[in-house]
Amino acid sequence: MRIGIDLGGTKIEGIALDAAGAELQRFRIATPRGDYDGTVAAVSGMVRDIEKAAGGRGSVGVGIPGTIVAATGLVKNANSTWLNGRPFERDLSAALEREVRCANDANCFAVSEATDGAAAGAEVVFGVIVGTGCGGGVALNGNVHAGRNGIAGEWGHTPLPWATGNELPGSKCYCGKSGCLETWISGTGFEWDFARTSGRDLRGAEIVALAQAGDSDAVDALERLADRMARGLAVMVNVLDPDVIVVGGGLSNVESLYPMVREKLRDYPFGGGVDTPVLRAMHGDSSGVRGAAWLWPPVGEADSRA
Repeated sequence: MRIGIDLGGTKIEGIALDAAGAELQRFRIATPRGDYDGTVAAVSGMVRDIEKAAGGRGSVGVGIPGTIVAATGLVKNANSTWLNGRPFERDLSAALEREVRCANDANCFAVSEATDGAAAGAEVVFGVIVGTGCGGGVALNGNVHAGRNGIAGEWGHTPLPWATGNELPGSKCYCGKSGCLETWISGTGFEWDFARTSGRDLRGAEIVALAQAGDSDAVDALERLADRMARGLAVMVNVLDPDVIVVGGGLSNVESLYPMVREKLRDYPFGGGVDTPVLRAMHGDSSGVRGAAWLWPPVGEADSRA
């Protein structure tokens, strides 16, 4: 049995999978915001509750909103800031008396979709999460590729490529820089862009509904979003050239985005004419927690982290 935990800023979700990837148990609790020791206790308690309900002991993988620095074992870049600078993986392993594996939540998303999702069997998968923010993760042969500094795939904190005059210098990002993709390609960025061009302050779902009804401001905003996504993804195609790009998060549910992004992506990368599939995530909101469980390989298979 594999247990996966998705540690979010407001909720903690846990899942148990059998050897074939079928769901056995699922739990959800509120995150003890601002409380590091409480977070360790909450996650370890959830694991024990899952094991009690499932009647067995499992491996444990955790998706976190940050990364573990390999040299120190400490968390960095977590927007759940009470985790930063703390040895979360070590402390959780001690609490559960077994090795626990942690990875960035976007990398877990990519692993999930590469294992038994929309990109199942693909060697190189780039996973994009476009929701309140914008993140990305890389899976190579179904395994997390975190990189030397643990930040591989941090697509949302690169500049918007080929920015036009009215896109410069861009909004200030929480990371301290300006013009990050996250400020453009996210639900928040989409709403801000619509408001600044139309004078109307609406939520993303309302803008999409207006676009479907033919509202010209909303249609134009959706077109700009697709174009900016294609520009951002073009850089990943130039650098990584993934076999498949999988999209999750709230904006992944906007079906009309996919044909527009695919069409625009065709000619932005070097040389043009690319045919990279851009697909909606198969497991939706469950992909991150499933990917955390898949941080451990099936019994009998080679372990990339051994």
